[in-house]
Amino acid sequence: MNKKIFRTLVFIIPAFLSVAVTAFAQQITVAAKTDAQQIVVGDQLRYFITVQTQKGNAVIWPKIADTFNSLEIVERGKIDTGTDGNNVTYKQRLLITGFDSGSFAIPRLAFSVKGTTDTFFTDSFRIAVNTVPVDTTKPFKEIKGLEEVQTSWRDYIWMIVGILITVIIIVLVTLYFARRKKPAKPVTPARTETFSERALRLLAELDARQLWQQDKPKEYYTELSDIVRQYIEARFQTNAMELTTDELLQKARKHREMTSFIKSLKPLLHAADMAKFAKAHPLPEEHIEALELARNFVRVSAPKEPKPQNPATEK
Repeated sequence: MNKKIFRTLVFIIPAFLSVAVTAFAQQITVAAKTDAQQIVVGDQLRYFITVQTQKGNAVIWPKIADTFNSLEIVERGKIDTGTDGNNVTYKQRLLITGFDSGSFAIPRLAFSVKGTTDTFFTDSFRIAVNTVPVDTTKPFKEIKGLEEVQTSWRDYIWMIVGILITVIIIVLVTLYFARRKKPAKPVTPARTETFSERALRLLAELDARQLWQQDKPKEYYTELSDIVRQYIEARFQTNAMELTTDELLQKARKHREMTSFIKSLKPLLHAADMAKFAKAHPLPEEHIEALELARNFVRVSAPKEPKPQNPATEK
């Protein structure tokens, strides 16, 4: 190798390494400051930490004990992060107090970047914690005991006036609304639906659901038969839901009130049985006729209710 080139490399390589080390060292800057150099016992000072580095550097934050050198950390602010281009700034505020008088040091804090062995330190600070000055030239004063304060009714005059005004307002408002209150209207009891009205209502609802129009004749006749049988039980006080059609008709022949309704009841119940059990398919007019038979049976067999009398015509 040429001696001239060798000498050049000898000077260039150390210079390059020096520049590289310097550039890396400038990648992190740490600083700390306080807003007071002395405090009174129990008072507080603020301690600010600032770290500046470049993006991509993982800064290792030092662990700061709660108590050090007779000083205590009473509050730790969160570490705020700010960015400016490729630079990142971390800031934290600590609230420090002391309860012993004297001069105490806030030690240096060591920061480092993950993956390196370099350590960066903040400055240390001396904090003077002073006691409250006492004038010893003056004599001690005795502690006075409790003294009872003399009061009279005049001290409570405005409280008494306020209570009286409040009572008068409450009485006047109560009397005002009591006079304006109208007598409640008598509530007319709701009229109870009779079992014949209930049966006719259920038949109307069944008709509105249009089951046989939806090709559901079995469901249609099942509900039709149940409505009629429930009406028979309520109207004639006899069991109908658990009897077959023949058993029900036989029982109707022996019942004094039901005998006259067998002719209108028999075709209705037999048509329902054919649709439910024999899977018959009645014609549309037969569906309508079955519903009308049920309605006529309810209307004709419903008990006669007494007409309300007009009090003006009573003698």
